[in-house]
This record gives sequence, structure tokens and C-alpha cells, in this order.
Amino acid sequence: MRALNLPPWSRPGGARSYVALQYSFMIALLRGLLLEKHPNQAIVETGGVGYDVTIPVSTYTHLPDAGQEVRLRIHTHVREDALALYGFLTQDEKGLFEKLIGVSGIGPKLAVTILSGLAAPDLINAIRRGEVDRLVRIPGIGKKTAERMVLELRDKLPAGTGEETLAPAAALSAIDQDVLSALLNLGCGRPQAEAAVRKAKAGGAAADFEPLFRRALELVR
Repeated sequence: MRALNLPPWSRPGGARSYVALQYSFMIALLRGLLLEKHPNQAIVETGGVGYDVTIPVSTYTHLPDAGQEVRLRIHTHVREDALALYGFLTQDEKGLFEKLIGVSGIGPKLAVTILSGLAAPDLINAIRRGEVDRLVRIPGIGKKTAERMVLELRDKLPAGTGEETLAPAAALSAIDQDVLSALLNLGCGRPQAEAAVRKAKAGGAAADFEPLFRRALELVR
């Protein structure tokens, strides 16, 4: 009798077979039209399909304007009930993300939060130097998780660069709103986030999105 060519999810093994099939079609890179961008999300159209990609603030900061071409390195995260895409502008940033999700207790969403909470060079420095007190300032990172990051990654990361320098401040309401949105996406309360943005501006933080966001994040209480 001739064997039926059934789709994988209808064969014995069901969902497990389907997940295995998904793993053979992992997305590693997207190049296409940037339809939308937000501090934690980019929608990229390629081949007539719009892909919803989760991104860290560091990637958002350097994205082109909507309507232009963009190229993102992709980490495809597959579970039995979902397939999620995480995007990065550089292979180094993607590599750091993948090292983070290798740490016990850190999943993809928390890894994006960590990359949003500290610029990659600062994060590498903090881990290599064992600066647990600095790592726990990132939303969602407790002392035990910070200690695991140091223990498991300290000897696996390249030497980082120095601290960021900030330029003089200038008020731009559109950027303020983007910073506020990014803080809310990281789980900060709105009153605390709004107060932190005001304090960051009053304290002389740079008008560009990323420096203002970093400073506001430090001030959230």
C-alpha cells in the first residue's frame, strides 16, 4: 500500500514533529522595507510578508526612518506554541544576546530588556568586572540573576570599551515620548517613568534618544 504524504502536524508525534520542522527553517536574516519602528519592535516587509521583530533599544536607536530598507540579524526562538523573531543590527549584538539566553533564568524577552538597559560595551564591562550592583539596576534583574550573569559569562565576553559620553541637553517632545514608551515597555510604571524623563532632561542628559533613555532608566524609582 502506498504511504500517504501527511503534513507533519497530522502524523504520530504531532506538535513535536511540527516543531522539528520549524527548526529546519530558522530565519537568520531579514532584509526589506521598514514599515514601522518602536523602541522594542520593528515590522519589516520582505517578499510581501510583514515580519514582527522584537528589538532592543540599542538597535532601535540606529534604525533608518520608516519606508527605508533595513537589514536585521535574526534569532528565531521556537516553542511548541509560538515562533518569535528577535532582531539586531550587528552580529556582535546578536552574539551577546545569545550568550545572555544561555544563562540560567534568562529568556529572550529578559535578554532584550538587559540589552536595552545597558549599552553593549557597558554591559560587557559590568559583567567582566563583576559589577552586580550595576546589573541589578536593569528592570527584571535581581541579585541572583546578576550573579549568575557574572559567574557564567565573565570569561566568555571580549573586553569592552569605555563609558558613553553624553552631550548637552535639548528638549524634543517626540524623543521624550519615545523614551517614555521604551521605559513602559520595560515594565516601569508611568508616573515613575515620566518623572525619570523629566529628571534626566533637567540633569543635562543628551537630547538623542539613547543617552536620554539610559539616564532616565538609571533614575527610575
